[in-house]
Amino acid sequence: MMTRIAMTCTVTFLLLLAGSVYAAGNVERGADLSSDCISCHGMEGKGNFETPAIAGLDEEYILDRLRNFCKGGKTIDGMMNTYTEDRTDQELQDLAAFWASKEKG
Repeated sequence: MMTRIAMTCTVTFLLLLAGSVYAAGNVERGADLSSDCISCHGMEGKGNFETPAIAGLDEEYILDRLRNFCKGGKTIDGMMNTYTEDRTDQELQDLAAFWASKEKG
């Protein structure tokens, strides 16, 4: 009985680990996808008086915000939904990884 529980826990852990590795964002792909972001947030993601800095923020925070925008979440001008609504979740992860990898603005 105990062996079966241990085996189930081990398999579950490995599946969770594999899922999180697969779900990680790719910085290079994020860079390729960032042209829409750059038009408002700037080449380095440091923002300006109208748009916030996004460079160097926590990757999970960025991803959470992008997913929220994708679902129609509230933004000041509603523009972020336009830029995210057609993105796959992997693309959002890639963008989050890219901007998190930049020097904080």
